Amino acid sequence: MYKIINRKKRIATIIADILGNLLFFPLRLIRKQEAITPDRVKTICIIRTAYIGDVIMTLPILPALYKRYPEAKITFLTSTASAAVLQHNKYIDKILTFNPFWFYPGSIKDWFAFIRKLRSLRFDLLIETRADIRELALLAFWIPARFKVSYDVGGGGYLLTHRVPYPGLCHKVDYHLQLAQYLDCPTEGAEAELFLTVEEEQKIVSILRTQGITGPFIAVHPGSRLVLKRWFPDRFAQVCENLFQQYRLPVVLVGGADESPLTQGIQTTLQAQQCQAVSLAGALNIRQLAALLERAALFLCNDSAPMHIAAAMKTPTIAIFGPSKSVETAPYSPVGQVVEKDFPCRVTCDESRCCSPEHGSDYHACLQEITVQDVQQAAEEILNRSYQPILS
Repeated sequence: MYKIINRKKRIATIIADILGNLLFFPLRLIRKQEAITPDRVKTICIIRTAYIGDVIMTLPILPALYKRYPEAKITFLTSTASAAVLQHNKYIDKILTFNPFWFYPGSIKDWFAFIRKLRSLRFDLLIETRADIRELALLAFWIPARFKVSYDVGGGGYLLTHRVPYPGLCHKVDYHLQLAQYLDCPTEGAEAELFLTVEEEQKIVSILRTQGITGPFIAVHPGSRLVLKRWFPDRFAQVCENLFQQYRLPVVLVGGADESPLTQGIQTTLQAQQCQAVSLAGALNIRQLAALLERAALFLCNDSAPMHIAAAMKTPTIAIFGPSKSVETAPYSPVGQVVEKDFPCRVTCDESRCCSPEHGSDYHACLQEITVQDVQQAAEEILNRSYQPILS
């Protein structure tokens, strides 16, 4: 079974698997599968390079691994951008960074240089968490490790010493925790955590104060890495205006530097309606964003990395889902809520292009159908638990 939606990628993976299985078949015949016991595991390497939100959804396996292998040193291989969410994590001993050219801008030359570095390392246990033939063949294969563990749903299973049974469609946090459970790690209570320093906490208080924000506020991220996943700026603005009129909570817009025009447009609209709104898009790093979201009374967003940061910080969140699948990537938090509409094309959408017209619906119908009232009502349900509306 292949968990690959894109047809071209799935065909290419099947072909690569046929060739790979033929090549590695003799080795699999003679290789005996050993038990992965604590006495055999003193060093662990975890691979998750893409993307920031996915890295955050991998974090719950860390405390689970620690309980099973308390003496093991853990190395986490991730992208440069994602490394920030791993800093100061008490379960991680070393962070390796690399931006693979199959996910990020880069070159084969950079990959060769990194592979030479990897060949000098030695691990007892390697866990590739994405289950992707590119990660397995171009990274995991080159890292010396006694045990190599992952799923075999993205190709490259012949490169593993242990193939974990696929649990079926589920949330990505549970998908990752199943890897830990396969290793007999206790996963009860495991959750994603971001470890902020006192200095980082103090810094965001100072930043907010300079913007005139000294009390509760609503944080809003109207962007997303994929444009197809973005709800509409005018609707975000309308929800923010309505909530400000009801609760008098200032609005803090966040995002990357490339999303600054988007947030500034919403800010201008709100200020024209006498709403207190500031834009910090491009002004915060990931860790400062985490500290800000930790303080928010509510976070409104699309399916995006900041949504997962908010979930890790236990922030009440309203997440707007269009083409992506909430069953896999909803906020993994008891205070996270999804607003979405059921469209059959979402099941097979690869989020790179809208296929609604092929299913008899309007372009971007999954997001077009989500109204201001839908999002506002969800937000009110959360805010009414702690704040008294000014208007009935």
